[in-house]
Amino acid sequence: MLNKIILMGRLTHDPELRRTQSGTAVTSFSVACDRDFKSQDGERETDFIDVVAWRSTAEFVSKYFAKGRMAVVEGRLQIRNWTDREGGKRRSAEIVADNVYFGDSRPKEEQDASAPPSGGFGNFPEGFQPNFGDLEEEDGNLPF
Repeated sequence: MLNKIILMGRLTHDPELRRTQSGTAVTSFSVACDRDFKSQDGERETDFIDVVAWRSTAEFVSKYFAKGRMAVVEGRLQIRNWTDREGGKRRSAEIVADNVYFGDSRPKEEQDASAPPSGGFGNFPEGFQPNFGDLEEEDGNLPF
């Protein structure tokens, strides 16, 4: 069986970092994703999708993402059944994020040495320092 979701969109609000009673980090946020097609009136419709991230992914998202930031979320769909305060049966769908990547460049005010590089390379293990170099351009053609 396969339950894999990949979506890209902008955060609709700042992530909310919380901790469970046992101290596990969890953050929730929503992502606005435009549909690939236009409606009959010529407008693109937008879906607002709830996402929850756990542990180090939760801490990463709460530290480096904010409202309006583009995110690529990789995870699985989870359906939860619950009872509301009036006793009614309710059902919610959300994405449980395995990985969250940057979907855009860093805003200018965030470009400093302490922030991870943009482009989806921010989920490195503790202490890892990437060593990316520039390609030398001789004739303007890339080698691939």
